[in-house]
Formats: sequence, structure tokens, C-alpha cells
Amino acid sequence: MKRLFIIPIYTATVVLSNLSLGQDDFDFWPNPNYDPSIPSIEEVLGYKPGERITWHRDAIRYFETLAEAAPDRMAITEYARSWQNRELIYAVVSAPENIRNLEAIKEGMQRLADPTATDEDEAAVIIANQPAITWLSYGVHGNEISSTDAAMLTAYHLLASRGDSRVAEIMRDTVVVIDPMQNPDGRDRFIHQFTTAEGLVPDSDRLSAEHDEPWPGGRTNHYLFDMNRDWFIQTQPETIGRAAAMLEFYPVAYVDAHEMGSDGTYFFAPEAIPYNPHLAEDQRVSLQLFGRTNARWFDEFGIDYFTREVYDAFYPGYGASWPSYFGSIAMTYEQASTRGLAFRQYDGNILTYAHTVRNHFVTSLGTAETVQVNREKFLTDFYSYRMSAIEEGQEEDIRAYIIPTQNDQAAANKLAGLLSRQDVQVSRALEAFDACGEDYEAGSYVIRTGQPAKRFIRTLLDVNVPLEESFLEEQERRRSENLPDEIYDVTAWSLPLMFNIEANTCNRSPSGNFELVGTDLVHPGVVSNGRASVAYIVPWGEATAVRFLSHALRHGLNVKSNDMAFTNAGNEYPAGTLILDVADNPADLFEIVTELASTTGANVVAVNDSWVTDGPSFGSANVVRFNMPRVAIAWDEPTASYSAGNTRFVIERQFDFPITPIRVDRLRNANLNRYQVLILPLSQGSYESALGNAGIENIRNWVSQGGVLIALGNATRFVADPEVDLLSVRRERAVVEVDEPEEEDEETTVEGRYLTELEEWEDSIVALEDDPDNVAGVLVRADVHPEHWLSAGVASVLNVLIRGTDIYSPIRINDGVNVARFRGPDDLLASGYIWEENRRQLAYKPFVIQESRGAGEVIAFTQDPTVRAYLDGLNVILMNAIFRGSAHARPVR
Repeated sequence: MKRLFIIPIYTATVVLSNLSLGQDDFDFWPNPNYDPSIPSIEEVLGYKPGERITWHRDAIRYFETLAEAAPDRMAITEYARSWQNRELIYAVVSAPENIRNLEAIKEGMQRLADPTATDEDEAAVIIANQPAITWLSYGVHGNEISSTDAAMLTAYHLLASRGDSRVAEIMRDTVVVIDPMQNPDGRDRFIHQFTTAEGLVPDSDRLSAEHDEPWPGGRTNHYLFDMNRDWFIQTQPETIGRAAAMLEFYPVAYVDAHEMGSDGTYFFAPEAIPYNPHLAEDQRVSLQLFGRTNARWFDEFGIDYFTREVYDAFYPGYGASWPSYFGSIAMTYEQASTRGLAFRQYDGNILTYAHTVRNHFVTSLGTAETVQVNREKFLTDFYSYRMSAIEEGQEEDIRAYIIPTQNDQAAANKLAGLLSRQDVQVSRALEAFDACGEDYEAGSYVIRTGQPAKRFIRTLLDVNVPLEESFLEEQERRRSENLPDEIYDVTAWSLPLMFNIEANTCNRSPSGNFELVGTDLVHPGVVSNGRASVAYIVPWGEATAVRFLSHALRHGLNVKSNDMAFTNAGNEYPAGTLILDVADNPADLFEIVTELASTTGANVVAVNDSWVTDGPSFGSANVVRFNMPRVAIAWDEPTASYSAGNTRFVIERQFDFPITPIRVDRLRNANLNRYQVLILPLSQGSYESALGNAGIENIRNWVSQGGVLIALGNATRFVADPEVDLLSVRRERAVVEVDEPEEEDEETTVEGRYLTELEEWEDSIVALEDDPDNVAGVLVRADVHPEHWLSAGVASVLNVLIRGTDIYSPIRINDGVNVARFRGPDDLLASGYIWEENRRQLAYKPFVIQESRGAGEVIAFTQDPTVRAYLDGLNVILMNAIFRGSAHARPVR
């Protein structure tokens, strides 16, 4: 009988990897001596560290195996589930006594975190006996792969090493929390793409498919969020669970282990300037301690590194920033990425995956060592940080933020809950009070700055957080030399501005009857006036009302809406208000509406008389009927994955309305007649090239037959392109304020001239046809057209995040409507730093444009309204474009 021997491909690949990369004798630590009772990575997973990229399930399996082997020194907790239902865990590693007393250790940190309840003498006792907590987080970007394998190796080393003299002291004096994989969905997506492209041996060629991720890549989570920007807005379940866990532990040091471009070396703290002014000086000084420890070990291993040049500490939404505001020392570590098992760098060096794993492993241990050596200092600094925050909050000009009751109360409620979720004490007034010359109703929120979270409060609620003047001067100098600026992320993020709510400051702490609020972001709505005989009315303008409409349509209810404000039974209702006629809906409408109000947070008014004393009646031509729109979004190349995912998330998860992603190449010839709305997210390439003439014509015909096309951000370039001609505006070039030279003939020489002054030199090098300078991210004001159906229920002034270079001409009045336009130059900037030329050119230019085309509508947002899902103040006008746009289009139904 013949025997057929099958060699598993996976095992064969491991062996070939060893042979080709020379990793059989690779040492991650000099003279390793490990306890054989602790299972190694190879014993559990079948390969050595750095030989393969470990899948999520295998990483979890290894940590579970370690916990089973050393239950007295390791404890595992699941803190969240990803959208794709993958578990996220942290592993606590420490000496047996510390694991037994873990709850007491956490309680000790909670006591240090509250100087109002723990005086200095009590704090000194705790500090003398309290292990310090180090939190090591890995892989928030799924394609930054080495850190998870380094996390596994770090845990193994702490449990099994018998030759590293530091380990016993680290285990005795500290608690190390290892979060091995912050983004399991993205990581497994990357590994799937990598293994699909993998060949016989690891290919180091940068052109290889192994290193060329298809859209959307593995960086982001399921909804294509960059979760390293999600920390203070907390939209994703991974971030929500992690932040809550960290606030149980209050680590004194936090590391976010990343990867960067493949041609680099290794970066560790201290970070680049600018620093956020609300960080404490001792936090900046302590960064040097970690940097010097890591440098000493890198020198020992002969590893190149750099510090300070990039990765600033200004924006508070990074993993390496957010923990700083509760008193931690937070850092980012960046390893040059192989994006596979081997990568040939620009100088010919072959960087292997094993080296990248080793480097993160070394800094992980170096971080734990630094905390152990400086245990008492870091605990003392943590307590002092919290104490000084209280003192500063009681002495500074801003001693309280007051959020009054207001039209968009749902947004105010959400902000209060979001802050409360993040270690901020937020109070709700139980009765009316006055403060700083203003009267406030019961239900208003007060955030006093005389509390441990004061620096976080000021960072998120201040209208503007200033950049260092010397830094700005340097950026202006660089810009004048046509050098890229060094602003790493947005310069504006004030939550009251982004939520578009009123928030006042007061120079004293208000007195009155208050209660602390919980962490709920949505408060249940109610139906007032009981069961209606005529209709149920839902006032428009809050996210809760939009969510109600979404649920009502999905329930099959008949809903109509008034395009104009009206008055019924003495109550004034804003434009956009929903009307559900009793006669036109199921007999159990009251029960359905009551349930929807509770679920969505919308407040509903039952009416028994349809008589309107001001504004259009319920049966007016100004009242539109909603149909359940089928909504599609362009997906895959050339869309910008962040924009596609963030937009889908806002619609599906914040407003509970399903949408269909359609790959762009299918739009060339797909029958779109089943869809009423098509959204074009931002692009990272050309829609024109991707769609071709056939696709452009297909979309054009669909719009003319009643489709609603919504372009977001730079997708406006597509609809405004003369070759596409779906929107009668054009993108502007930068304004040139010098005399253009006469056109020269096509000759090898030009007419000479004298340059006698520096200004003449500067004029001679000005680019005559160029885009406006790139803006990293500022908040500006836009005025809203009050009488357009797109502005129904929308605030009169919006705050818009400006990024990039795009500025568009206004649409002419006979072609369409500028539904929202940016304010004049002197009143444009709400927060952040904007280049002077951009400020002047952006003034009075459109933000939202509507143009009717045949039976359909084209709506353009010249800036992205869904970026990072944190511009809540723009959500109503976005959802108006979807729901009211499809109601105003006139397809054959």
C-alpha cells in the first residue's frame, strides 16, 4: 500500500523561516535561563518568538496557558469584546503576595487618587507600602504587529526568568499589567492578508504583496477607527472597556507600544514638543528616567534609537496622552515595522520580525525596571499631581464650568456622562441657582475645577489650548521655506464646541443643591399628555429625535415632518419636527411610541387637536412624508478608510440605521435604483479614475432619476469636477498676492531683472498655482441658512473641523443653496491655530451645499462631518441630508 505523507504548510513555513532568517540562535535576552515549568511560546504555539505573527486566538491561548501554569503570579481579566466578538484581556503579573492582595492594591491607588479623602500622612503610609502599577499596552493599530508577540515574551520572562536579576524586584515592588492586543479585529485582518500573500520564504522586498496591504489595511478596528484617537471621545467598545479598567488601577506609568515606517529605527520618550500646557512639570522630567533606562539597554544590545524628534504630547486623545491627565507618566514607543517577517530597509539592512519583537520586549522590561527603581517617587508624584490639581482649580480664574439646560439637552446629557465616565466629578442641579451673575435652571450641570481631574477638565472644555509661541514661530518659519510643518495632529478639540452646546465659565464654585451624575450618555425619553387621539409630535434638533425617526421607520411607522416651525396647542415646535398621525399608523401606536421614546431618549408630545395657530398645518405642502430610504456608502479603493468607517459607524451605531457598503468598482455599472441615498466618503485617490466614464454616467443618471448623492470632504472634488459636473462649484487655488510675471516663450533663457530687496526675492519664489496650505485641524464657525429644509432643527451656528487644503467657491443662487457658509475672517476661528492666508480665504466660503439635479439632489459637505465620530454638533445636518434629502427628492415611487 502506498502511503501519502502530508506536510502541514504552516509547520513547513516555520522551518523555512528559521533557515532563511537565521533565527535558530537568536537570543532575546543574554544568557537566558528560564524555569522549565513555565511553558514557552514554542511549547504552546509551535514556533519561537518572532518566527510567526501570532493570531489573536493563539495569543489569548498562550496567556491562558501562562495563567494556568502560574496562577499565583498571573491573573487574567476580560475587559471588552470587539465588534467582531473577539475578547480583549489584560494580564496582571506580580509576586504571589501582590496577586493575593490585588484588590487592596487597587484600593490603595484609589485612595491616593482622591486627596480630598486621603491626607498627606495617610498618603505617606500608603506610598511606603504600596506596589506601583505599570500598564503596558500593545497593538492599538492592528498592522503594528511586533508588540503583541513582545507582550507574550514579556509575560513569559517575568514568570520564568531565573537569570535576570531585575525580575524578582519588579515582581516584589510593582504590579505589571499587560494589555497584549488592543485591536484584535485589525490584527487578524492584517495577518489574514499577510498569510494570503505569503510565499515559500519570507520576502523582504518592499514591493512584495506581503508588505502591500489591500484596503482598508489592518491598522483600524472593525469600523475602521484609528483607536489611538478615540481615548477621550470613547466611541469604540475596545476603548471604553480599556479606559474603565485603567481607572480601576491608576497606573503610575503607561506605555503604548506602536510601530512606525519600516525605514526607521526605534523611538522612545521623551516626546517632541509641543507639550500640552496642562501637563505637570514632573511628568515631563520623569520621561527622562524612562528614556535613559531604555537607552542603557539599547546601548547594551547595540540597537539604534532616537527621541524627541516626533510624536508630540499636545493632543489629549492618544493612548500616550490620555493617562497623563489622571496623573500617570504616559509614553509611546515606536518600532520600525517589518509589516511581515522581514523587510529590506533603504540602506540594504534586512530587518527581521524577531528583531522588532526583541526591541519592544527590551523596552517593556526597561519600563517595568524604571517603575521599580522609582516606585516611591512615582507614587508620590501621582498623589502630588492629584493634590496640586485641586489647589490650582481652586485658585485659577476658571473654577467651574456650567452647562445650562438648553435646546440640545441630549448633547449636554451626553457630554456630562462622557466626562463622568472619565474620572470627572460632574454635578446636576436639583433646583435653580445663580452663579457669576447668571441664573440657571434645575438640571444644569456643574463641573468644578477644584478636583483631581482639573487638568483633564481644562484640556477638554477650554475653548482653546494654546500651543507654545516658540513652536508656532518655528512652524511659520518652516512654512515660509516651503518645509512641512511639525503639527502632528489637530490643534482644536474643545468638547463643548464639537458638541455645539453652551458651556459657561465661572470664577467661583457655585453653591446650591446638587447631585453627582452617572455615566449614562442617553437619558430615557417620555411621552407627555398620555395617549393621543390625533398625533404624536417629536421635536426635531437633537440626536435623540433622529434616533427616534430611524427606529420608527424601521418599525414600519408612517412619519411626516414639517419643513417649517409651527405652533400647536400653545407649544412652539422647530422646523423638522416629526408628526405621527394616529389614523395612519397601527392601533398600538401609543405602546410603540412609548417604547421608542424610552429606547432612543426622544421626548414625545401627544396631541389631541391638529389645529396649528402659527406655521404650516399638518397637511400642508410644507410637510413631507418620510419613506424608509435605502442608503449605500462607497466602499474600498479609492475611499479613505477612516472616513468610510467613521461615517458608517455614525449612521449605524449612533443612529441605529443600517447602510449598505458598495465597492466603488461596482458603482461603474450597478443598478442603483434600489437605493435612495449614496454617500461618497473622503477619498485617498481619484473617484474619477476609479469610476471611469461609465461609472460617472451611471451615478449621473441615478441622481437625475431621484437619487440623493452626498459627498463628504474631498469627495466634493469629484462632484465639482467639470468633467463630472454634478455640483456648480469649483475648488479654489491658493490666493496669490504678487503680480504674475508675463508668460515667457518656450526658450532656454528668460529676460533678466534685478532683485534689489528681500521682498522682491520672496515674490519671485511664490508658487503661482498651488493649493492653499494644509491645515492640521482647527475649529471654525459656520452660519446656517435658516429657511432651508437641510437646516431644519439645526443650530444657527455650527463648529466645523477644518483639515487639509480644500476650499470651494460658493454656489450661485440660481444653481443651488449655500446651506451653511463659514463666517467672515474676523469671527471665523473658534479654536486652534490656522494659517493667516487660510483664515482669509476660507471666510464666507461654503460648508454645506445643495443643488437639485433632475428629480434628485446633490449635497456636499466641504469638510468631513463624521471625522472620528466626535463632531456631534454636525450630526443633525448630516442626518437631514439622508432622511430629509430622500424625502425631498422626487423619484418615481
